[in-house]
Amino acid sequence: MELVSGSNPIIMADVPDPDVIFANGAYYMINTTMHFMPGGEILRSYDLINWEHASYVFERIDSTPAQRLEGDLNIYGKGMWAGSIRFHKNTFYVAFSCNDTKKTYLYRSEDINGPWKRNLIEGFYYDMSLLFDEDRVYVVHGNTDIYLTELNEELTAPKEGKEARLIVKDKNPKILGYEGSHIYRIGGRYYLFLIHSLPDMWKRVEAMYSADSLEDDFVGGDILCASLEDRPDGIAQGGIVQGPDQKYHLVLFRDNGALGRIPIVVPVTKTEDGFIPEEPSVLIENISLRPGYEYKPLAGSDDFKEDSDKESFGFKSIWQFNHEPELSLIRRDFEEGKVFVKTGKVVSKATAAVNTLTQRTMGPECSAEVSVDASALNEGDTAGLMLLQGKYSYAGIRLKGGKYYAVMNEGEETTEEIEVGSSIRLRADCSFKDGIDEVRFSVLTSGGYVPLGRPFHMEFTLEHFTGARFALFIYSKEQAGGEAGFSDFVYGRS
Repeated sequence: MELVSGSNPIIMADVPDPDVIFANGAYYMINTTMHFMPGGEILRSYDLINWEHASYVFERIDSTPAQRLEGDLNIYGKGMWAGSIRFHKNTFYVAFSCNDTKKTYLYRSEDINGPWKRNLIEGFYYDMSLLFDEDRVYVVHGNTDIYLTELNEELTAPKEGKEARLIVKDKNPKILGYEGSHIYRIGGRYYLFLIHSLPDMWKRVEAMYSADSLEDDFVGGDILCASLEDRPDGIAQGGIVQGPDQKYHLVLFRDNGALGRIPIVVPVTKTEDGFIPEEPSVLIENISLRPGYEYKPLAGSDDFKEDSDKESFGFKSIWQFNHEPELSLIRRDFEEGKVFVKTGKVVSKATAAVNTLTQRTMGPECSAEVSVDASALNEGDTAGLMLLQGKYSYAGIRLKGGKYYAVMNEGEETTEEIEVGSSIRLRADCSFKDGIDEVRFSVLTSGGYVPLGRPFHMEFTLEHFTGARFALFIYSKEQAGGEAGFSDFVYGRS
């Protein structure tokens, strides 16, 4: 083991609602993946500072019409929320609720890479946290009112004859009441970590309650009301983890504008009365179990010449679809390095299109380039490179009146239109520095890249509840069946 240093935030990307464990010589983090599929992404680290993809828990949830973007339905801002990950008796467990289905799901596997066995837990448990307490299993859940529910031995329903018990109540929930439960048994005492907001302003605050037994009253209050220097709106929602050196850390997150909600590590000191967090610092140090280990990037370039059939529907793990994909509309040319996507329905806007292929943006600045073959578009089709979130924008190529045009759109409002040939190379440059949250699109010409449209101000909204993502898309406004080919995706970071 060796002491290594890094910086907070530990991941400059949208990795919300972290829950972290240390098991089998590594840290594992589950995070909210919402409407993106595959979902239930688990990240891995050997030092709590640097992270890489470990696995996806599921490819699909329930294949509902909304999860498949059928008709006008969607699950933007819903789907898989706030997962709980635990390791008990040589088995990994992941549990979460879905806000679109109003169901609760439990997955288990002896290997972090799966396969994962699934069952439903009867009921809907908001922001749930699993607790394995010897031979008994509980979930803690709720918003403002936080409940403890014991599960049956099969982990399929509440234990018969056992009612949910109210254990903590937020007495002043003016903006955000208690939620984001994370419960642990540590040293014979039970500790519950929660998030809420200050009552008179938006600022994330972490609270802790504890009890000697699950029948006793939980007592406590706020333990962390602080921010890093560059953003004032607080750090909270997450849990605690003990590493191989027996030290404890909180893994929380903060809001970071259009980039999303990004994780931060805070050292804590164990005392007789509980845990005392240190003041959050940009500099973070911890023991590494694998000094010099090279972590695979969480976002990156792709020549589309590799078939990763165990990762993301045949794509690298850096890619997720905007909803459950329709694979019959996708074909691959591995020799040429092209992904062809055909439209299966007529839609009114780009975000309603099936098979939009996405990956995270990374702060403080990043860029993406891609080539688009538009020769098989139908009249009225548009394909290109999007910055996907509730308030979205894109650069694309559109077939209109039998001619091809490079377009820059803010949502569905076109701000620029330039006649081009049937193929195009597009670029998006994003800056999340100092709250700029701006993307600039450009198109490649014989003289190099030239601006396309005007700079667009990105924004995190509750409609999608996610950070901005690069997205490759095609959609039809007039006739389904058009096709676009995407190749040579290049990801850049400053």
